[in-house]
Amino acid sequence: MKKSPPLILLAAAAILLAACASKEPPKDVPVETRTQPTTTTAATPTPMPSTTTTAVAPTTPSAINPLKDPNNILSKRIVYFDYDKDTVKSEYQAIVQAHAKYLSENRSRKIRLEGHADERGSREYNMALGQRRADAVRKATNLLGVANERMESVSFGEDKPRVQGSNEEAWSQNRRAEIVYDNE
Repeated sequence: MKKSPPLILLAAAAILLAACASKEPPKDVPVETRTQPTTTTAATPTPMPSTTTTAVAPTTPSAINPLKDPNNILSKRIVYFDYDKDTVKSEYQAIVQAHAKYLSENRSRKIRLEGHADERGSREYNMALGQRRADAVRKATNLLGVANERMESVSFGEDKPRVQGSNEEAWSQNRRAEIVYDNE
């Protein structure tokens, strides 16, 4: 009796033939054709392309200092007060909140809060009123999460008026607290 090849050998041969069969590339995959450069001398290496990159200065809006951008609320740094008052008015809450947020995101920055008063009242009274105004902005900023150690409040009283004059228009601009950032 003649022995037939084992079934396993036949199966292995069929798998090898199937693996060697050529297939067409899928039609939805792009195929790139490359050619080898021809060289006349085998000893001359082909130069490699340069990989040097050039730095480009950023032109995105993040390159603009938000504290100096007139379109940013952070450029507003003055909180005005009513006559003989030291309460931050609701119309200035957004300014205080914006500066508190900026300080929370930039933990290395510090501010000085400068309190001012108009010329009415005694020098001593105006120094105390200016201090209360600076402290009112400081307290509001502190309540929004900025540590007291990052803020300093000082009073100039009536000594540094923003506007000269002895009328309500001038006085209203001199009753203020200014937010001044470190290194400015």
